[in-house]
Amino acid sequence: MADSVVLAQPRRTSLPWQVLGMVPGVLLLLGVGYAGKLTERATTRIAETYHLPLPEIEYVLWAILLGLAISNTVGVPAIFRAGAATYEFWLKAGIVLLGARFLMGDLLHLGGISLGLVFIEVIFSLVFMTLLGRGFRLRPKLVSLLAIGSSICGVSAILATQSAIDADEEDVSCAVAAILALGAISLVLFPLIGHALHLSDRAYGLWAGLAVDNTAESTAAGAIYSDAAGKMAVLAKTCRNSLIGFAVLGYAAWWASRGQAERVTNKAAFLWRKFPKFILGFLLISLLASVGFFTRAQAVSIGNLSRWAFLLAFAGVGLRSNLRELGKQGARPFIVGLIGEIAIATITLAMVYGTAQLFHL
Repeated sequence: MADSVVLAQPRRTSLPWQVLGMVPGVLLLLGVGYAGKLTERATTRIAETYHLPLPEIEYVLWAILLGLAISNTVGVPAIFRAGAATYEFWLKAGIVLLGARFLMGDLLHLGGISLGLVFIEVIFSLVFMTLLGRGFRLRPKLVSLLAIGSSICGVSAILATQSAIDADEEDVSCAVAAILALGAISLVLFPLIGHALHLSDRAYGLWAGLAVDNTAESTAAGAIYSDAAGKMAVLAKTCRNSLIGFAVLGYAAWWASRGQAERVTNKAAFLWRKFPKFILGFLLISLLASVGFFTRAQAVSIGNLSRWAFLLAFAGVGLRSNLRELGKQGARPFIVGLIGEIAIATITLAMVYGTAQLFHL
């Protein structure tokens, strides 16, 4: 009888228990994100009331800063970690919903410009990071991970490549740490540089989408500058993300030819497995908005939902960044990443600045 009672109890690894376990962390994301929004309102009100020259800091940056403060002081307790880790889901959901604010005509016009720059950025980044990593005598597979992380979509590209080239956990952790640290730096420096150069919203957003590695940091760096810059950053970054399957396939084939990775037998299935599906959702919502499927009020509501999703995502960017842990991975991968990111940011900024002059972005 006792055995039957034990068997009747729900397993804590079942889906309902997993979802329930995420609730505290999701509420933490919501709380941190909304606190960032309240902080933005409070500082704006104080500046207006007392005529203080306070900098205008968007809720995006406040949410990230509050998350960083929690992560690097008291830390994130275990009960919150599963839910806090869902920030990537909220980021992708926000990008899909953001499609309602893009018409297909805008995508075709802006996408054509962005796509050309994306190809140049990807090729330059892959070649430059590979040569730089070899010059610093980093482990060969670590060089591959840093190159694909810098050229495509940061941590997501690194993790997608890990199993394809049979990379060691140590190489993966080093590459991820370097990319995360540099992403955090870009959130501060990119807006400052953009304002110093008086870049337009579209030009700055295009630059953030081309030069910042992680999708979360790229989206955040654009949104910190302005709403329009955030939209442009998402578009440019989406173009980069769409190439992940081809880049991972190339590295898999290269390492397989050297007998250090499993050979890819079905290339079409491999590409589909690696392709980021949320891009299709973004295009579908944009197509529906373009043909008038949504009323104006519905399109506005969907756009507002995307902002709420981003609120949770940006809070997670701060909560997942533990600066002490990032510092334990050694200096050389970080130095290679830093030099590479400076070069990539400089080259892409020059391309964007020239494009802005030609096409009046």
